[in-house]
Amino acid sequence: MYIIKQLRRKKNISQSKLGKEIGVSLRTIQLYERKNANIPIKNLTKIANFFDMTIAEMYLQEVNDMGESYTKQQPFTKHGSVFYPLDHGKYLVMAPLVLVEWHQKYIESLEKQNGRIPFQSAFVIDFLAKEPHRIFEVSGDSMNDATIQAIPNKAYVLGLGLKKEMFTKDDETLWSKSYILVCKDRIICKQLTGYNKEKRALHCHNLNTSPEFQDFELPLDDVLQIFRIVKKQL
Repeated sequence: MYIIKQLRRKKNISQSKLGKEIGVSLRTIQLYERKNANIPIKNLTKIANFFDMTIAEMYLQEVNDMGESYTKQQPFTKHGSVFYPLDHGKYLVMAPLVLVEWHQKYIESLEKQNGRIPFQSAFVIDFLAKEPHRIFEVSGDSMNDATIQAIPNKAYVLGLGLKKEMFTKDDETLWSKSYILVCKDRIICKQLTGYNKEKRALHCHNLNTSPEFQDFELPLDDVLQIFRIVKKQL
């Protein structure tokens, strides 16, 4: 994040000192100060606390630095996410973040119907959607084919929740897009290419063509939630 460099310079703090304060190396701080840096939420929280800011305030300053102005309109909450209006009809969304180590806990929370998630991260979005927003940390490289569509291991993706029933209908606009599938035993990132009506199963496609990543069919009954990926942070 560019804003980390700005905040650090305002306080005359070196990269090595900031790294020491939050418990990471100089090289890690250098990586964190890049645009679209993928910063673990625990370290991002430490950085925000060090500068006496919230994560949302850091993201808002980052947005301003990139030429987007925060309109100072009142933020609002929807489906567990907080939306900060920006200029030009955009929004900064602070959405619940499901880290890899929280995948199983998230599944259990759905079963218990107490889906509170203690972490948040942020994306700038171009429009408001009626569906709930969730951010997931991706596990594995099955969707990493080194192209612009790639979703590598540890990437953060912003998803919009869709109803499972939508995928049983003949809607061609749903296919050949990337999704987060919250299953009964795991959370996976796949491209969906079709639906087998006889087997009631989704066709799951991997972008990575390595032999260990095979396409497969996933019974729809094993899927608890589906999120269409609309943005990613690498």
